[in-house]
This record gives sequence, structure tokens and C-alpha cells, in this order.
Amino acid sequence: MGTVILGTGSCLPRKVVTNSDLEKIVETTDDWIRTRTGIHSRRIATGDEYTYKLSADAAKKALEMANVDPKEIGLVVVGTISSHMLMPSTACFVQKEIGAVNAFAWDLNAACSGFLYGMDLADKYIKADHSQKILIIGAETLSTRMNWQDRNTCIIFGDGAGAAVFGHDESDRGFIGSNLFSDGSLWELLYMHAPESSNPDLKVPGNNGAHIVMEGREVFKHAVKAMEDAVRGLLEREQVSMDEISLVIPHQANIRILNKLKERLQLPDDKVFINVSEYGNTSAASIPIALDEVCRGKRIKSGDLVLFCSFGGGFTWGAELLKW
Repeated sequence: MGTVILGTGSCLPRKVVTNSDLEKIVETTDDWIRTRTGIHSRRIATGDEYTYKLSADAAKKALEMANVDPKEIGLVVVGTISSHMLMPSTACFVQKEIGAVNAFAWDLNAACSGFLYGMDLADKYIKADHSQKILIIGAETLSTRMNWQDRNTCIIFGDGAGAAVFGHDESDRGFIGSNLFSDGSLWELLYMHAPESSNPDLKVPGNNGAHIVMEGREVFKHAVKAMEDAVRGLLEREQVSMDEISLVIPHQANIRILNKLKERLQLPDDKVFINVSEYGNTSAASIPIALDEVCRGKRIKSGDLVLFCSFGGGFTWGAELLKW
């Protein structure tokens, strides 16, 4: 008996931006983007598709699948690095939007690992109180945090949200374990400044705006090894072999990282779910969006072992395993 996922949901912005569209605003080509990232298109928020709106729509779908009333939710956590406001949190906006009147709420900043960190958190809360039902969301509008003249970053990222409702189950299904890490000493390889300080004594030199800055080649090297080590460490600790895993749902960073990870872990294509070509890298939203596609596409069944892994700015990374 343990912590289980009761329902999932996702929400993607209406606007599709193709590589050909990006050719018109930055020096790049469709072939260059596909070859280096595997991305064909991404969703970009428009109109009122704010981070909290995408989050709330994904949450409503997850609650509907779970057959859980919003009033039953005790905690709402949103993993994001592109919140609608610095205060209130995106989670507080979501709590209002969905009518989760009995929940307390906050945002979690772990970049691309935000949803995994949130899953671990949900498991610990539910183990402490089996009556709890918890809503974990990963959501980003990274289009608001892009330097649209930097072809190394603006081609990669997209917008979207994914959500999952967690609860307790008396069967042998549920959360098996996690293996989470961070390393703040490498922050300069992938970061985003805050808005410029209003206190002149605390102005940060070199702050050119609140947009993502990334040393892609260095991130690639760290990401592959970190996720591989996290996965191997988790499986060894839980005494589970790679052959027993039914499906791996990794963070959708780019196709080169995913292909290298598959190679290192000796995973066949049919055991790894990949949708980066359609949505790009949606940071904290990528795993829950993929999870929702997997659930609604009936790619997993009760009793399957599902493995998650991620790597993001901070650096933050890790792996998690559950029995579906």
C-alpha cells in the first residue's frame, strides 16, 4: 500500500510555433533545429494563457479523471520557474481557480525537476496522513523568459502544463522510491536572473534581464551522466533491474540527451516515451504532460513499473519509481 496517482491532466496553449516560424525571427533553419534538438514545433501561450490558467485547466482534467472534488484537495504545489507573479504564487491562483477551498498552496522552484520534487513531497505528506489528496502541477510559460534573439535557447523551449492528483491506496501499488540531487556550484551553466534590483546596493552585475541563459554543451554532459547515475542508484537501492521497468518517462530536454540516456541505460525505444518533437522543452511541465499522454493513450497498466528522471537548472536532478 502506498502513494498512487489517481488522475492526470495536461493543457497546451493553442498556438503552434514551427521551426519555419522561428526562421523568420532568428538566424536558424528547420534542419539545424531538428538535427540538434529533435524539435519540430512547440506551443507558445497567447491571450490569457497565463501560467496559472494553463495550470488550472490541467488540474481540472486531472481531478475529473481521478473523480476527486476540488474540496478534497489538501495541498496544491506548482513546480514552475515562470510564475504569473512573484506573489501570490501560481499555486494560490490555481487554488482559487479550481475551488480547492480547503487546500494550502505554494510554488516549488526546481526548474525542470520541479514535478519530480513535487512527487516526492506528495509521497511524504500522504505517508504521514493517508487521508490526504494532493495536487502536483508542473507548468511553464517559458516564452515569457526567452531572449528571442538567442538562437541557442529560443528554439528549445515551449509552454504548457501537466498535473496529477495523488492519494493513498491499500493495494501493493504506489510510490516505490526517489533519488534526488542538486548542485548549486554549477549554476552559471544554466540560469535566469531575477528582474533588476530596485536597491542600488544589491544590483547584480551582468543582469541583462530575466531570461534563460544556457551553456548547452556543458549542460548536455552533466545532464546525461547525472540522470544515468540517479537511475542506476535508485534501481540498485530498490533492488529492481532495468528489465523489470515497463516504461521510462524522462524530462523532454532534447533528443540528443534522450538518445544518449537510452544508450547509456541500454533501453529499447519502446520503453522510453518521447514527445519533445511536438512540444519542445517545457521544463517542469514536460514530465506531467508526457505522463498524461501515456495515461490517456493507455501505454501503462496496473502493476507496471514506471520510471521518471529529470535534470534542470540549479543544477537539480533525480529519478523516481512507482508501481502503477
